Amino acid sequence: MWARRSDDSCNNSISKPLDADLDGSLMSSDLQIRDLTVGFSGRTLFRAPDMDVPAGTTLAVLGANGSGKSSFIKALLGVLSPLSGEVIWPHQKSHAIAYLAQRTEFDQLFPLRVRDLIAMGKWRGTRFWSRRSWAHSDELLDAAARVDLQGVLNEPMHILSGGQLQRALFARVIMQDAPFVVLDEPFTAIDQKTERLLQELILEWREQGRTVVLAIHDLSAVLRHCDAALLLGEGRATFGAPAEVLTPQNLIEQGYLSRDRAAWIVDHQVSLGLKRSA
Repeated sequence: MWARRSDDSCNNSISKPLDADLDGSLMSSDLQIRDLTVGFSGRTLFRAPDMDVPAGTTLAVLGANGSGKSSFIKALLGVLSPLSGEVIWPHQKSHAIAYLAQRTEFDQLFPLRVRDLIAMGKWRGTRFWSRRSWAHSDELLDAAARVDLQGVLNEPMHILSGGQLQRALFARVIMQDAPFVVLDEPFTAIDQKTERLLQELILEWREQGRTVVLAIHDLSAVLRHCDAALLLGEGRATFGAPAEVLTPQNLIEQGYLSRDRAAWIVDHQVSLGLKRSA
């Protein structure tokens, strides 16, 4: 048992062998979080424990609404300045990140074809004067095939269903081909078929040695597919192996589940893998 809260004094690290080396030494290093306090002027959301996240780790970030999940993601990306502490990316290569924001931050009415939306994943590596069009590349066709969108590439993106749009955004992440993938609530308001497809893609990234950080609500998916969990709530942060972090006691104390709901999970032995608290 090694779940660690923000008031513990020793460092937490996860030992995980690498399956691939996508960018030389970049993929052999840890993402490090040190003394990180996240919040806004006059309000602290939480202070995170020190964390070392090896390459190839899938880290789930959980918490009730308002606990600070999206703020943590934005602090990782450098969009939100922390109140204290730092996020240390390997060799300071924080640009090597593929990011998928919540769909509420995306304007689906913007006049783009689906293929143009997916091709935007390559904007960082394309010079302004380049004549290369990623919108018609084999790489884009492969990304579209992996999310089953080959038949709508020339359609305007505003006609897409919620699940199709999320698959298109995942295809854009595929095009970025980054060693670090950050996903903010990627399974919100999509059907089960799309969720399964996207979960398979995340598992594929994990097997390739990519580090994936995702804000998520599904406890069973975390326990099945993630190497580490960060539980936020009630001003606290608990980090460690999912089975040690996501205990009924922690979920209750940090406002993620009510006592009745936690008791129902334990008493009916719902197959989440949650452990009884001592």
